[in-house]
Amino acid sequence: QVQLVESGGGLAQAGGSLRLSCAASRSIYTINTMGWYRQGPGKQRELVAVFTSGSTTNYADSVKGRFTISRDNAKNTVYLQMNGLKPEDTAVYYCNVKIIGFVDQEYWGQGTQVTVSS
Repeated sequence: QVQLVESGGGLAQAGGSLRLSCAASRSIYTINTMGWYRQGPGKQRELVAVFTSGSTTNYADSVKGRFTISRDNAKNTVYLQMNGLKPEDTAVYYCNVKIIGFVDQEYWGQGTQVTVSS
């Protein structure tokens, strides 16, 4: 089991910045995939940014150049720095972990609301 606790959401103006944090209850050093998804009003959940296979990163086209994912293995934490926020970034942001093994496992955080005003 992996518990994920997100923090850092809130209200920002367009063009502003927020940083999200996701703290895991165990070491993230060997986790296969860890990152962020979001679900906007009336939309399906979508990938925002993830680490795969260690340090490889994958970003949604809509956030490239504006958002940066980073990790601190010592703190078992992944961050999402969001700059140049747009109203369309408004969503609930979820931390996600996938562990590939004999039995694949997937865990989600509780979500944190990000609201961007124009």
